[in-house]
Amino acid sequence: MEFGALIKFYRTQRGITQAELAKGICSVPHLSKIENNSKEANEETVSLLLERLDISLEEMEEKEDQIKLLLRELNASINFYLRDEVDETYQKFKEIEHLIPFSKHIYICELHKYRYLLFKGLFGEAELQRDLLYKQKKNFSQHEDYLFRYFNAIFLILRGQFKNADYILEALYSENDHETTSGEFLYHRALVKSSLEQSGHAIHFGKMALQIFMNQHNFLRILHTLMLLGINYTHSKIYEEAEGCFRHLIRNAELLRQEKMLPQIYHNMGYLQNKMKNVKEALYYYEKSLDLQSNFNQHYLVTLYSIGEMQYYLKEFDKAKECLQEVASLSKELGNKKYRLLADFYLFYMASPQKAFKYLETKVIPYFEEAKEHTDDLTRFYKMLSDYYHENGLVNEAVKYLNKITGGIL
Repeated sequence: MEFGALIKFYRTQRGITQAELAKGICSVPHLSKIENNSKEANEETVSLLLERLDISLEEMEEKEDQIKLLLRELNASINFYLRDEVDETYQKFKEIEHLIPFSKHIYICELHKYRYLLFKGLFGEAELQRDLLYKQKKNFSQHEDYLFRYFNAIFLILRGQFKNADYILEALYSENDHETTSGEFLYHRALVKSSLEQSGHAIHFGKMALQIFMNQHNFLRILHTLMLLGINYTHSKIYEEAEGCFRHLIRNAELLRQEKMLPQIYHNMGYLQNKMKNVKEALYYYEKSLDLQSNFNQHYLVTLYSIGEMQYYLKEFDKAKECLQEVASLSKELGNKKYRLLADFYLFYMASPQKAFKYLETKVIPYFEEAKEHTDDLTRFYKMLSDYYHENGLVNEAVKYLNKITGGIL
């Protein structure tokens, strides 16, 4: 505890002059040096000054220990994703936050406040806290600098800036081997790699994170990591491993009453079954997912579209049309161009294949090419268009889209 600054804080707060406080204990110049931390005071002098201010030295030392303990509790609660405990611990921090500027842990406390705001999704406040910390970064220890950069990477992840987050995490991984072996850090590395569609790397870091979470019995993070692994096993066509992840997730999410996770688990299991050509099973899981969702968000839109697409391939055209019309309407409300284009394509196709493929070529494919993501979908559309031109005797056009699939090696 920085007792000099603490003594000055309470003295000025209570309207006591230096002369009044120092009388009979030490000289005024000596007190001034103590308050400005330019002179170390012995414990007896500090104790007498605090006693005159009705503050116990032992109590202040206990507060220092309490701050340290609360830091540990807050960090553990966030790492174990215990939302109620996170809020309870943070509230305890708020009750003694006036002491934090005088503690040895001032920067660590401010850094963990930043992490708390990110955990709660309070991005505006988190950004202000980040800017405040940036002004102090020259005073950070090596560990504090690591935490600041790591939490900035989490900020970027939550903002969808995965390339920038990956750059920071890669640098930290190279510079701080001893700091970057935590399950949380490895989980975030896996999450970024997954978002950048680097499934091999995502699986590598995900498996490392999973082992640590299992050793810690960190059940919620085990579920989160299994979700990541299942998704990336699916993208890597390691279907047996993916199915094992999702079946394990379904069992344990139900046991742990993780109702918020179940729609996403069912959706990803549906996507996997679709990749495995199990169309009816895919539809079953998509419908289970949809039943657990509200109908005015992006997740609902994606699942609804998947159901419409499944119904189309099952030749249940009336159901597909009804579903895709809802997708088209909802995507306009939500401002989601991708699913509006996809829904319109299938609706056009059921009315006029010729018009649909023109729309696919002029609207859908250019959108996906510009977005530079979802390469599997883009490849599927190239194949559909190539087959369409081939069936209609337009060989040059068919080869053009086959070349896009093969990278021009035909």
